[in-house]
Amino acid sequence: MDYIKAFLIGGLICALVQVLLDRTKLMPGRIMVLLVCSGAILGWLGFYEPFQKFAGSGASVPLLGFGNVLWKGVKEAIDKQGFIGIFTGGFKASAAGISAALIFGYLASIIFEPKMKK
Repeated sequence: MDYIKAFLIGGLICALVQVLLDRTKLMPGRIMVLLVCSGAILGWLGFYEPFQKFAGSGASVPLLGFGNVLWKGVKEAIDKQGFIGIFTGGFKASAAGISAALIFGYLASIIFEPKMKK
């Protein structure tokens, strides 16, 4: 049941993003920034944690979850280090995910030959 719930919630988030892409003039980069910032704001308001517990990976994997991870990292770093935690917390909390994206992106670029659009 957890897999089905995660699939449905994650799919709903992706469908809403697709509606934004199709129905507005927002560029994909702006929508991605909107999702990350929304996840951070929902985490700050205390709404994202219960939503993530309910939805599981369906809420933690999309960009909303990345924003929440950044917020939690900053919050913990501020509690431990004070003001400097604003600058270091997000990087420490999201380092594994960012590193994995860079490594797998690099490996994909080695394995597959990119083709330019004409």
